[in-house]
Amino acid sequence: MNEGWNGAMDDGTNRLGWMLDDALRMPETRYAILLSADGLLMAHSERIGRDEAERQAAGMAGLQSLARSTAEFCGDATSMWRQTVNEFDDGYVFLVAAGPGAYLAVSATQHVDMESVSFRLQELVQRLGKELTSPPRPGAGGSA
Repeated sequence: MNEGWNGAMDDGTNRLGWMLDDALRMPETRYAILLSADGLLMAHSERIGRDEAERQAAGMAGLQSLARSTAEFCGDATSMWRQTVNEFDDGYVFLVAAGPGAYLAVSATQHVDMESVSFRLQELVQRLGKELTSPPRPGAGGSA
């Protein structure tokens, strides 16, 4: 289990899903998922089913790993990865660092305002960071 991840979805409640839904109030956005570095789904927006969100989480973890491995191409192998944007005929996928061992992915149509989405994702990352680093409730998993 990743440091900082306090079981956002391990009980099937998708307790942070509402925060992702809030991010999708922007025009031309489609889906959002929160995932751990090892590709486990932590939360998903209402518009995407859990099975599809889990499949996408695994792929996004691989994408993030590939992007991170290219840091030297940007000038310094120790440079921290922050964001990856992939463009497709039908839209974009934004993948951003969301805290210790967590990533946020959002898909959008080709008509989305990319700058606004990037800004909104950084705001959401700040909010999620507080949730992801808060200590687990007493007695919730783990031994005392």
